[in-house]
Amino acid sequence: MAKGVVEVRGKDVEVREDTFKAYRGVRWAIISIVAFAAIVAVLFLAGFFTTVKNGGPHTPTQSGPQAP
Repeated sequence: MAKGVVEVRGKDVEVREDTFKAYRGVRWAIISIVAFAAIVAVLFLAGFFTTVKNGGPHTPTQSGPQAP
């Protein structure tokens, strides 16, 4: 049976291949979630600072042409 090595609390542990693949899958899932959260945070902050720089949010009537 194939084996894989994972690091647990600073020690290398030899485990079965299916356990190794599951461990690797969980690690990639956590990395993906963290990356997604970081991207969302960057987009939110960019929009927030753009809004603050432009003087706050405007309703469509405020940003359109003025009525006579």
